[in-house]
Amino acid sequence: MRSLKARFALLLGSTAALVILAALGVLGSIAAAERTIDRTLAAQGRLELLVELSGRMTQYGLAALEAVSNPDAQPEGLSVARANVDHALIAVDEALGRSIAVSNDPLDRTQYAARSRPLAQLRAARAILDRQVAQVLRRSDDEQRKNAIRGALNGFGAMTGQPLSFLIEVERRSMIAGSDAARELSATLRLASLAAVAVALAILFGLYRGVTRPTLARIAAVRQAAGAIGRGELDTRLSVATRDELGLLVANFNRMAARLARREGRLAADRAALEDTVAVRTTDLRTANERLEAVDRSRRRFFADVSHELRTPLTVILGECDIAARSAGRPGIDHAPVFATIRKRALRLQRRVEDLLRVARSESGQIELDRRPVLASVILTDAIDGMASEAARRRVSLALEPITADATLLADREWLRQVLESLVDNALRHAQGLTRVTLALDVSSGDSAILTVTDDGPGFSRAGEALFERFRRESPSGETGFGIGLALARWVVERHDGTIQLRAAPSGRGARVALALPVSDGTMTPTHSIEKEPTA
Repeated sequence: MRSLKARFALLLGSTAALVILAALGVLGSIAAAERTIDRTLAAQGRLELLVELSGRMTQYGLAALEAVSNPDAQPEGLSVARANVDHALIAVDEALGRSIAVSNDPLDRTQYAARSRPLAQLRAARAILDRQVAQVLRRSDDEQRKNAIRGALNGFGAMTGQPLSFLIEVERRSMIAGSDAARELSATLRLASLAAVAVALAILFGLYRGVTRPTLARIAAVRQAAGAIGRGELDTRLSVATRDELGLLVANFNRMAARLARREGRLAADRAALEDTVAVRTTDLRTANERLEAVDRSRRRFFADVSHELRTPLTVILGECDIAARSAGRPGIDHAPVFATIRKRALRLQRRVEDLLRVARSESGQIELDRRPVLASVILTDAIDGMASEAARRRVSLALEPITADATLLADREWLRQVLESLVDNALRHAQGLTRVTLALDVSSGDSAILTVTDDGPGFSRAGEALFERFRRESPSGETGFGIGLALARWVVERHDGTIQLRAAPSGRGARVALALPVSDGTMTPTHSIEKEPTA
């Protein structure tokens, strides 16, 4: 059976059929009981009428005897007794007619015919007694009348006794038969009821096993599977055994569980990806915090170094001023060297302050380059002039290699000069065992000019590109510094559309920093050999 509707219709139809059959059985049982009771009651009623008829006939005989024995008595007594006998006979006859009218049983018709003869005999006896009483009353002799009436009454009794006894016995047996039929009907109905109950229970059990129990079992399986899904067991599936409504429900349940499993998988993947992202971002934040802490430490060192860098020239200036003040007014003292020293230190201090301002503006992005055509040799010469005294003080040879061909750059002269001075200053400060620093210009590539700063120190450490970070310092010599030289150099060179690289010196010892800057319109300027004498 493919549909639950058909199954439930069969269940309801079977239940309704059982109810209808039970009702019909009850109605049939009631009808049979009523028929049995009616027959019994009818027999009892006819028996009562026969008893009454017997009494009426006895009264009629007594009335006839009284009329004959007392001729002067009123004749109405005999007439009333005769009428009562007639009425009783009519009542018995009508009762028998009613019983046969409502019954279709051939046995009842046969019994009715058997009862009709005794009734006819009773009527005939009454008529004969009535004629005899009339004849007796016409006699004059009292003794003859008494003897005649006694003979008539004896004959009347003989004629009525047997029919009445027969009728009474028949009705009594009818009552007994009705009682027996009622008991048999009760026993039959009891057995039929038990059999009907057994059949109904068997039908209901069959319907339960065939319809209700499988349906309830499948519903319980769906409920258990739903509970498993609720507990997170998303791989739970049900077998689709039928194609009825529950089969469609199970198929939809399986599709729902599959969708939930896929969604849970995607959710788990997204959660794992989110956790990975959070872990990566946490690592990045931790790294950024460490960098910020390093930058903060570097800034604190930076301000300490700035204080040191600014305090040294200021101390010299203040000392020279004090010397000049103490010797003021003394004759023969030349103050020109003092003022020359003051001016030199003040210019150096001014340049350092301007460099610091440039660095600060480069960090905030507030400066603009003043790019103009300038010869590369001029920038190198300015750097040599600016760092000559510091190199001499440190007893390091600072030289410019001979320039055979010059190049015009579209550049900010001061910024490039500061970059080169910073590179030379880095070499002087941080290269242990340094004896020589050389600046050179190479324009052999045609479209760019290569400005190099080479020293014969120990070379760069393994930090490599990390040296271009701001406030990063790698100083084996222990010299103080800002840690912004290479970072500033890269920033300036990249703003000039160039590149800066850290390399080893060609000799294998020392370091070399190369600045590649584009030549303005490819302009190459042949020059006489330009050589800056080394300073020591």
